[in-house]
Amino acid sequence: MTPASAPRIAVFGSINMDLVAYVDAAPASGETVTGTEFRQIPGGKGANQALAAARAGGDVVFLGAVGDDAFGTQLRTTLVESGIEVSGLRLANGASGVAHIVVEGDGANSIIVIPGANGTVTGLEEDDVPLLEGSAALLLQLELPMKGVIAAARAGRAAGVPTVLTPAPAPQPLGPASAPPLPDELLGNIDLLVPNQHEAAALTGHRDPEEALAALLERVPEVLITLGEAGSLYGSRGSAPVRVPARQVAAVDTTAAGDTFCGAFVVARAEGRDPEQASRFAAAAASLAVQRHGASTSMPTRAEIDEVLAG
Repeated sequence: MTPASAPRIAVFGSINMDLVAYVDAAPASGETVTGTEFRQIPGGKGANQALAAARAGGDVVFLGAVGDDAFGTQLRTTLVESGIEVSGLRLANGASGVAHIVVEGDGANSIIVIPGANGTVTGLEEDDVPLLEGSAALLLQLELPMKGVIAAARAGRAAGVPTVLTPAPAPQPLGPASAPPLPDELLGNIDLLVPNQHEAAALTGHRDPEEALAALLERVPEVLITLGEAGSLYGSRGSAPVRVPARQVAAVDTTAAGDTFCGAFVVARAEGRDPEQASRFAAAAASLAVQRHGASTSMPTRAEIDEVLAG
C-alpha cells in the first residue's frame, strides 16, 4: 500500500498494450527476420509514468481511456494492482491503444503507436478536475490529442498544480517556414519540460544540449533534458545548469527508461529533494529499468531504488 505521507501525483496520458518483438537486429524495409522472443506488456507513456511514480513512492491517480476490449480490462487491472486510482480512467467504445515495439540486441528500440481509445481523450470530464486538486504534480505527454493535453495543462495551472510535460512522441523538427513544434497555449501552462536530447533538438533546432536548454528556458521555467548514457541536464531560470551522470549498466531494453526517469524525478522533487538529488534518484531508477525487459515490467520499486543509492 502507498504510505499516507506519499506525494499525490496526477497523470493525464495514454495507456497502451505493448506488443514487443525482440530481435538481434531490426529488419530493413522489405526484409523479414526471425525474432528471439515476443511479449505482451502494458505500456503507453502516460501509464508508464504513472506506474514509475507509484513504484517510486507516489500516490498516483490516472486520467485517460481504454477500449471495451480484452486489452482494456488487462490495462485497467495493471493500474489497480499497482495501487493507482483509476476513477478518471474512461471506457471508450472500440479498441484500446496498442504499440508495436521492436527491441534489438543492444537494447535500442523502434515503436509504432496506434492510439485507439487514447484518441478519444480530447478534454477533461467534469469529474476529472477534483482529481487534480491537491496534487504535487500533473504529468502530461503527447500521445493524447493536443486539444486534450492543452485542456489538462490549463486545468492543472488553474488548480495550482505544477505541470510537467514530456514532449513525446517527438515533435517535427523546426524548419525555416515552420510554426513552433509546440503551441504557446500549451507551453504557457507548463512548469517543467522533460524532453530527451532528440526532442530538445527538435523543439529548438540546437543539437548541443546546453544551447537547447537555454532556448527552452525562454519558454518554460524549468527544463530537464535526459541524455541517455550521458545522464541528464537540468536548468531553471536564473540558476546554473546541473549535470548528473547516468549509472553505467548493461542495458537489455531501453523501452520506458525516460518515463521511469520522469516519474521517479517528480516523486523525488515532491518529497523535497533538490534538482540534483532528484536527478540522481531518477538515474538510479532508470538504471534498473534498462536492465529488464518491457515497459511496466521493468520499473523498479522504491526499495530497489533506495538500495542502489545506498550502495
